[in-house]
Amino acid sequence: MEQTRRAPRRPDRRPGLTVGRVFGVPLYLNGSMVLLALVITVLYAEFARQQLALSQLGGYLVGFGFVVSLLGSVLLHELGHALTARRYGIGVRGITLELLGGYTEMERDAPSPRVDLLVSLAGPAVSAVLGAVAVAATLALPDGTLVNQLAFQLAVSNVIVAVFNILPGLPLDGGRALRAAVWSVTHDRHRGTEVAGWVGRAVAVGTAGLVTLLTLTRQVAPLALPLMLLVAFTLWRGAGQSVRVARVSRRFPLIDLSRLARPVCTVPTGTPLAEAQRRGAAGGEPGAALLVTDSAGRPFALVDPAAAEAVPVERRPWLAVDAVSRSLDNLPAVPVGLDGDQVMETVQRHPAAQYVVTAREDVVGILHIADLAQLLEPHRKMNT
Repeated sequence: MEQTRRAPRRPDRRPGLTVGRVFGVPLYLNGSMVLLALVITVLYAEFARQQLALSQLGGYLVGFGFVVSLLGSVLLHELGHALTARRYGIGVRGITLELLGGYTEMERDAPSPRVDLLVSLAGPAVSAVLGAVAVAATLALPDGTLVNQLAFQLAVSNVIVAVFNILPGLPLDGGRALRAAVWSVTHDRHRGTEVAGWVGRAVAVGTAGLVTLLTLTRQVAPLALPLMLLVAFTLWRGAGQSVRVARVSRRFPLIDLSRLARPVCTVPTGTPLAEAQRRGAAGGEPGAALLVTDSAGRPFALVDPAAAEAVPVERRPWLAVDAVSRSLDNLPAVPVGLDGDQVMETVQRHPAAQYVVTAREDVVGILHIADLAQLLEPHRKMNT
């Protein structure tokens, strides 16, 4: 299954083993590809032995060749997405090949329905062209030969990738195209995502039902059933995630840092923890964060509430707040005037539990990621 996603991740994390760059796009290989190679090699080896009268070893070699051709097809498919996205000014973080195909990770969403549609269809278009060429080669080459079988492998790989991904449900490319169409008609990207997500769930259920039926009627090898059911489950999960993202994104305009950020209470460096907590409580603002200031009155640290609560009550009058504080240099800063989309961009680029909310040089509040999550998903049960 190939898909194009905008998936924020930490800068120090990688989705798999880095294997190089293709046209300047980083290429990663997920460890799950080993499982894919084994399963498909075994399944295809028997078919190849029957068609070409090969030995068992020869069948496995042809089966492995099918895996290689499938991976190459997926890579070219994803390059179609990546290069089209770059053509329209959308940065590409990388391409990852994994168990069920691959995905292209982009830095931002498409700016318009038209661009979204073009980027979505670029991958299936590449697969369709390659499939058509390979089908023509298969028909032109003598039957029962290895060259004919290799061409057949390329044809099957690309036709499967093109046809399956054009199905109109997220997270598939056809789902992105459907989203672009609904977005264009309704002028509401979130509605388009929700519609395509629900259709994606229907596609997942249909896929599971179809492969089960084909297995029961012996038209598909039983060994393929677990893999295809995994594909259906992944589709269902991806579709559900798309619906959730649409609902969350619709609430971005509600993000107002001046109201969402917790207030601050400043205390000088060296202040006993008990006295700092008393001042915070006397300020009349529940949940106020304690900021530690230097001798010039400049804030430089934030008291960690968890660390402060872990200190026994009898020790708090004798322990300075500095001992349970974190340097502000270790916390990302967000200007108070950012709108909802800009706040989420900052959170995605700099994942953290807390953010310093600033107004020019002043610290005006502390944003807790849990408060932001509660605002965006008010009905979701949060871990405390």
